[in-house]
This record gives sequence, structure tokens and C-alpha cells, in this order.
Amino acid sequence: MLKRNKFAICVFSLVTVLTISACGRNDEEASPKEHTNTEERTTNNEVSNGHSGDHSGMDHSGSGEVPEGLKEAENPKYKVGSKAIITHGHMEGMKGAEATIAGAYDTTVYSISYTPTTGGERVENHKWVVHEEIADAGEAPFKEGDEVKVNASHMEGMEGAAAEIDSVQEMTVYMVDFTTADGQKVKNHLWVTETELSHAE
Repeated sequence: MLKRNKFAICVFSLVTVLTISACGRNDEEASPKEHTNTEERTTNNEVSNGHSGDHSGMDHSGSGEVPEGLKEAENPKYKVGSKAIITHGHMEGMKGAEATIAGAYDTTVYSISYTPTTGGERVENHKWVVHEEIADAGEAPFKEGDEVKVNASHMEGMEGAAAEIDSVQEMTVYMVDFTTADGQKVKNHLWVTETELSHAE
């Protein structure tokens, strides 16, 4: 009788250990799947915003200083001190905000793709960097596909990054002050192009 009880206890212990081990493996197998789903949601969000890479590191506000050599626009569509509506926002809460024009400049503006110097995913089609924010920029504008070095620091890991020019446009760009939809006040934001603004009513 005693031998039977010992045998039963041993069998019960063995079954318990095997069950716990199986649960542990199931948890480990579930973790990567959950991680994959998170990555898929992140990718979907990035695609819907027209960007890839995390833009949470973007500095909405600026010091008000502009790159050396950047020329003020002589006759901008939106005068400094006037109000305008941001029709195409690069960041969440920006689109539809009323902006005050803090500066207007005539230049060549680029959208770029680059890998942050701090590591992480490549940022695709970042808007905007002006000609004067590119290292070793001469008089002539860069062309689509050109490889350049960025001197701007709009986002963490941008300054000093190697980038590819995605698009090239010559137009007036603006430094603007605005308040996001969630109440965040942004000062001296760089940059908004003329085509991304409309007159405030």
C-alpha cells in the first residue's frame, strides 16, 4: 500500500512538472506572435501617415534661428504676422490648425529619406529640409536621388545623417506658430510650404 502511494505521488509530480513546462513553452511561443502584431500595427500607422520610421522625436518647436544664407521672401503669399490654416500636417494634430506666420523664405525645399544616426528604422519621405540645411550646398539645387548629408536637427538622429533626396521644389517656405488639436503650443516650427497653407477666414 505504501509503495502504491509513493508511486502515485511520483506520477502526479511528474505530470505536474510536464504541465508547467508545457505552459512555459506556450507562453514563450505566444510572445513573438504578440510582438509581430505590434510591429504590424506600427507599420500600418506609419503608412497611413505617409511616413516610415518613428516621428515622435520630431522637435515641433524651434529657436527661431534659420540656416545661414536663407533669404527672406520679398513678397510672400502669406505675410509675416498674418494667419493661415495648415491644410497638410506632417505630424498628428497639425492639419487644420490655425497658424501665425513667423517667417517666410524663398529657397529650394526637399523631402528626404534617411537612416537616423541614433539607429532605428529608416525615415522615408520626411518633409521638409531646405537647401541651406544640406551640408556643402552650392548655388545649384540638388536633384532627386542625390546622396547628401543633413545639417538640420528637426528630428532626433537627423543631424549628420546621410540622406537621399526624394523630391525637389523651389518655393516659399514658412516658419509658423500654431496650437495642435490637443492643445500643444508650437513655436517657430520648421517648415511648412506655401502649398500646405490656405488663407484663414
